[in-house]
Amino acid sequence: MRTSVPAGLDRKEAEVYSQLDPQRLPRHIAIIMDGNGRWARQRHLPRIAGHRAGVQSVRSTVETAARVHVPALTLYAFSAENWKRRPRSEVDFLMTLLRRYLKAEVPTLNKNNIRLEYIGRQHELPPKVQERMAWAREATAQNTGMVLTLALNYGARLELVDAFNNILSAALNNGGLGHLEIDEEIIEKHLYTRNLPDPDLVIRTSGEMRLSNFLLWQVAYAEIYVTPTLWPEFRGSHLLEAVSEFQKRERRYGGLNDGHTQALAHAAHHK
Repeated sequence: MRTSVPAGLDRKEAEVYSQLDPQRLPRHIAIIMDGNGRWARQRHLPRIAGHRAGVQSVRSTVETAARVHVPALTLYAFSAENWKRRPRSEVDFLMTLLRRYLKAEVPTLNKNNIRLEYIGRQHELPPKVQERMAWAREATAQNTGMVLTLALNYGARLELVDAFNNILSAALNNGGLGHLEIDEEIIEKHLYTRNLPDPDLVIRTSGEMRLSNFLLWQVAYAEIYVTPTLWPEFRGSHLLEAVSEFQKRERRYGGLNDGHTQALAHAAHHK
């Protein structure tokens, strides 16, 4: 049966999408957007030119994900480490770029029925940035389609620190620590992502083979897809190619595939 292609996809996106099973799309895709600096360096441009070019990639990727009805997309925009380790001038530029992006993209988000959320230590960002973030979230709050989450001043270890501190605070305010039992469910309820499903697919651009302190708890069983494409060159068609690769993999969640299970059963039967 031929797959019906959603409206708005370009020719290449439509070509890749037509090979997909729309019933088996990832519920949540998380992307480590890497390679802006390398892209700029290859062109003898300042790093900020790479960040500026990366905004086009965000737009293409977000719109395509929404058009094919991916329920949730999370973009690793700005890590807590970036905050400490990048030159001040670059950090200031990124903050300005973020404010401009939020203002410029809200109409596109609304047109595509996308709701905007954030994860990370937002309270540490500059007040003007926090104001713009709150405005953009409010402006998209009524949308019912894809949830776009921007990870800003985010670190997975900090997220776990915040989760444990919140668990302890809640227990102290509710009768003390005597009856506190910590299990996976309690931790998950206190993560920044508590309202999202865990990512099924993590995409990393620029060929690096690491998670860079991104959603470490949540990606325990995610499929990881690494592309050599630098982030400023990444487009919606690349996203769909990653989904195509995802659909070819067998997800076992620590178990065995059917073939292994049958072989073990057969061996046990003939002992």
